[in-house]
Amino acid sequence: MLKKLNDFLAGLPMTIVAGLFLLLDLIPLLIEESSGTPVKLSFIPFDPAWVTIVISGVPLLYLAIWRIVYNPGISKISSALLICIAMFAAIIIGDLFAAGEVVFIMAVGALLEEATTNRAKKGLKKLISLAPTKGRRLRNGKEEIIPTEEIRQKDVLRILPGETIPVDGTIINGETSVDQSIMTGESLPVDKSVGEDVFCGTINRFGSIDISATKVGENSYLQKLIRMVQDVENKQAPMQRIADRVASWLVPIALIIAILAYVFTRNIVTAVTVLVVFCPCSLVLATPTAIMAAIGQATKYGVIIKSGDALEKMGKVDTIAFDKTGTLTYGRLDVCDVISFDETICETDLLSLAGSAETKSEHPLGKAIVAYAKAKKVPLVESTTFRMTTGKGVFAEVDNHRLLCGSEKFLTENGVSIDIKVQSVLERLRTQGKASILVAEDQKCIGIIALSDVLRPEVKNMIFRLSELHTRTVLLTGDHQKTANYFAQQVGISEVLAELLPEEKVHSIEKLQEENHKVCMIGDGINDAPALKTADVGIAMGNMGSDITIDAAEITLMSDNISKIPYLKRLSNATVNTIKVSITISMCINFVAIVLSLMEVLTPTTGAIVHNAGSCFVVLIAALLYDRKFE
Repeated sequence: MLKKLNDFLAGLPMTIVAGLFLLLDLIPLLIEESSGTPVKLSFIPFDPAWVTIVISGVPLLYLAIWRIVYNPGISKISSALLICIAMFAAIIIGDLFAAGEVVFIMAVGALLEEATTNRAKKGLKKLISLAPTKGRRLRNGKEEIIPTEEIRQKDVLRILPGETIPVDGTIINGETSVDQSIMTGESLPVDKSVGEDVFCGTINRFGSIDISATKVGENSYLQKLIRMVQDVENKQAPMQRIADRVASWLVPIALIIAILAYVFTRNIVTAVTVLVVFCPCSLVLATPTAIMAAIGQATKYGVIIKSGDALEKMGKVDTIAFDKTGTLTYGRLDVCDVISFDETICETDLLSLAGSAETKSEHPLGKAIVAYAKAKKVPLVESTTFRMTTGKGVFAEVDNHRLLCGSEKFLTENGVSIDIKVQSVLERLRTQGKASILVAEDQKCIGIIALSDVLRPEVKNMIFRLSELHTRTVLLTGDHQKTANYFAQQVGISEVLAELLPEEKVHSIEKLQEENHKVCMIGDGINDAPALKTADVGIAMGNMGSDITIDAAEITLMSDNISKIPYLKRLSNATVNTIKVSITISMCINFVAIVLSLMEVLTPTTGAIVHNAGSCFVVLIAALLYDRKFE
């Protein structure tokens, strides 16, 4: 009940009410100061500041007491305690405006901080929703649909095309292509045959397979992924406010100075004034106001920052780790090379033959070739005969051409000899991280069509600009080492860690952190979620990125414009510097106000006004971030 009342009073509507009543109290005070004539509001039978004290003071008193009771050691002493002392002191001498002002400024600061740190935590629920709920078990020659909880080790399960694999297992019958992007982030489906492992949560793209369950329930790979995100989420501690960090020495100093002021001046008003101007309200406002301004500017440029803590930490980042597929690349396959080995067949004719042969194919590589041929307006002919060998290739008769399109293994199994020239080209394409479809006719390889993920054109310049900011870049990817090296070389990334599973990405980031690096991770796939959570700052590619990845990250690039990373780094650096400047200025203002209080130049009321002016000045400095240019 008490907490509900506290939350109600600390909310935005009641804080606005508190501000209005404090303003009603301030206007007569300003008139009295200028004219020397006491002014009272006849339509209010009590001092309006009492409303502000109750609304904003009760939650602050609750917070101060809660920290005294529950916080360990020196952290029992907080900025809330100092302000409560100042509030009660001002009430005792009858200066209600000063009492109301200090608690109101703190209430505003708390709201600003809450506005910058609240973020949705739906990612874990969405990750859990990926876990299949049912499987098709084979028993006594019959298929039965059962809940995944009933699946046991060594159970035989059948997975049809398009279905999600319900448990980890080993293929015992059939061949297929499996979309493993949830685990590895690889853009290409992986061809699987008997004896190879498949993972829970991955998708069977083509071909019916039977598997023997090896890891079920909580032991499956997807459940491990879920637990990794959950564990890191639990490890994340909220940012400790700067004012509370200094409160352990600020409160005793304020009390000592106030007591000494009373001892030497014998004036209780002077002692109370010292307590009022000593309150760290501008210190409290320095961080959230700067962060709100920076978050507002970032939003204008399509960068969504979910927490002030992330922005502050981004300013301290010295190492940025990138996923490859969907982050540095577009995450889609496109034909990049059409190579003919027959002088009588030009590249266009080769593309026409291969596209025609693949028109009935369901394999992603075949579909990509057909789509590319249509985009280039290359004529395609429907095949009269079509036969597909799952995970290997196709045979098709096209306009009197008997064609084989597929892997090197598929062609050799069908009697096609692969000479040294073809093997040399294949090796070069593999080194560049490209997938190859060989085209053969009459037992002879007549050409190769290579496909590759498409590199974002702005990546190279982005990496160069980060190097100018003295920021280290690292590539973390589930792709093969040769593919990763090729892409890294193209964009200028010197450090490459490839063939990584999600937990290995996490370990790589933890190793960097152990070396005292502040690490930012940028990714787009579900497999990146644990790494995004582990890093000091996680950034998701919002347009292509999965909802889970976006929720796991603290910053999202809504337009998938990776070139915004240097802008974000500059903005974060400026925000951290602004916070430092604001804190320095606020402490200087407090110091001058304390001196003026000891000289009896300020009273609690005028001290509260100066104190308020200092807070406004800090807000003004922070607001300048909103329109500053960082490009």
